[in-house]
Amino acid sequence: MRDDLLALTPDALAALANRGLVKRAAKDLDAGTVPELALADGALTAVFPDGATAVLPAEGGLEAATCSCGAPGKCRHRVGAVLAYQREQEAAPAAEAVPADAGPVKTPAVITDDQLRAAFGPHAFKAAEATRKAGYTARLTWPGPDQHATAELPAATVKFLVPGDVGYAHSDATGPARDAAIVLAVWAFREAEAGAATVSVGGSDPAETLAESVHLVHQVLLDGAAGADAVLRAALQRESKALTRRRAHWPAGAVNDLIDQLQRYEDRSAAYDPHRLAVLLAEIPARARAAAHPTGTPAAHVLGSEEADATPLTLVRLTGLGARVGTEGDRRTLELYLAQPETGMVLSIRRDWPIPENEQVTGADVAARRLAGCRIGSLAAGNTVTEAATRTAARALKLGTGRLAKTQVLPLGLAWNDLPATLRATDLDALAAELGERPPALVRARVAAESLRVLAVESTELLGYDPASQRLHALVTGPDGGTARVLVAHTSAAPGALEAAEQALNAGPLAVAGHVHRHRGELIVEPTAILTPDGPVVPDLAPGDDSAELEAAGESAAAEPVSAAIEDAIAVCADLAHQGLRRSREPSRVRVEAAASALNRVGLQRAATDFVHLSKALGNEDEAAKSAAWTAAAVRMLVTAELH
Repeated sequence: MRDDLLALTPDALAALANRGLVKRAAKDLDAGTVPELALADGALTAVFPDGATAVLPAEGGLEAATCSCGAPGKCRHRVGAVLAYQREQEAAPAAEAVPADAGPVKTPAVITDDQLRAAFGPHAFKAAEATRKAGYTARLTWPGPDQHATAELPAATVKFLVPGDVGYAHSDATGPARDAAIVLAVWAFREAEAGAATVSVGGSDPAETLAESVHLVHQVLLDGAAGADAVLRAALQRESKALTRRRAHWPAGAVNDLIDQLQRYEDRSAAYDPHRLAVLLAEIPARARAAAHPTGTPAAHVLGSEEADATPLTLVRLTGLGARVGTEGDRRTLELYLAQPETGMVLSIRRDWPIPENEQVTGADVAARRLAGCRIGSLAAGNTVTEAATRTAARALKLGTGRLAKTQVLPLGLAWNDLPATLRATDLDALAAELGERPPALVRARVAAESLRVLAVESTELLGYDPASQRLHALVTGPDGGTARVLVAHTSAAPGALEAAEQALNAGPLAVAGHVHRHRGELIVEPTAILTPDGPVVPDLAPGDDSAELEAAGESAAAEPVSAAIEDAIAVCADLAHQGLRRSREPSRVRVEAAASALNRVGLQRAATDFVHLSKALGNEDEAAKSAAWTAAAVRMLVTAELH
């Protein structure tokens, strides 16, 4: 008897093949097109009346099945053979009852490495070994009466449709990434205790992994942006490649961004940002320390070692969550946001174009451009179905192009209602609490749009436009409670955004998608799209010339002393990083001491102490002490700013 075939439900067959094939095969059987079945040495042979012969070997599942009909991949004969066998067994006389002590339910843990090698070959095994060496975590669902064994890996989800049989494993990844993911899923079940919800597997010494990165950051900090020559940038590039090989994706991304900032300074680009430089110089040592001394956050999460470089996706549906248009130097930038409901991820597509001299490229112009054969405006506000997409470790999405890379955009409708609870919030107080429990941004996953959420809206109060901050304000209330402040900022890149947002908020929006954060105890959302009863509105892509009269807001909020002290302290750190600690002089020490006094006045005494130590270190010749003191002060202030 083939227990594996009897265990396949219609939904499991649809996942392995597709629902259309399952329906057609069942319809053929109902019409009397029943094959002749023969079971020999575990292999099931099905001979159909149309002359096709399907063979399902004892091992390997539908992937290893063959059929003489000539159809590539799965076909109705292979699926029909499974259904016919199931019907034949159902019609057979009832077998003896299985003893109650027949043993525990099989799990993927029983699959051996020899079986994995035989099924997927040495290349998949080698790729999985590299991931295990770097370390990864998995969320596990154990097999039960109404659920399949499932491993949710960072880069893919693997479901074992037949317990303990690798031939019937299904994943949303394709190609070599699928094979490696199945191997990793088996190892996760093998490492976990029975019933455990999560498990961490493998991992190397984080201190060793990031030692060279921390050393190079120390050199940049001492020399400053001006002193970071081509030799140092080349060393950083080598380190970035080494980190990628060791699957330390988040530090590798930070090093790449650091190289980019140094190159922008070298090119005298307007896109160079001293504040961003300081954040990157603080991030890499912070990750090294957090990974070496994890307190609740696994080292694999800090390093990103559980992520795949790139994950090819099969036929996938993506839900548009809007877009943002901005400016970097002399280039217009676009960030397009698409949710993958099955995984609960928000993926982003980033593009930029040069701004021609004496011309203006607005968000409305960008909306009319095409990406993968589709209008950008349609992608941002529709449902996208694509057969050619790749997801990177940083949640960036690449859409394939070409004759075989089909991408289609359908109306959005109410697709936001079908998003998982990890993306769609109805209780805004609970969302604020969730954001407050996250690790600091310096050690969180470096993924695009990590804070983008869809907020369901029960009611809206438009507060008006504040000319001082050039922002439109509104308050929205969630169906299950809580409020959030909607802020739409004016930018020259999107002159029609304020008018479009005001009209959408006045129309009684159903939901708001946007980047969410907390500020002064209030939940803030910067919208990327607003869903109204008439359809979605993407403010940054809306037409307009900034000539509309907007309703004025009430009195602007006064400057807050704590925020001012924090921002000034971070600016002091950024200035020191820009000029280099070796080049710091007495005026720099005076600014550091003034920042310490300001922090002490507003009650941030530990932060003030860090700046006092930094001032003393700058007056000595010990370069290691200077670097350590700057890092301690910068990390504390960046975390304080986020929490505040």
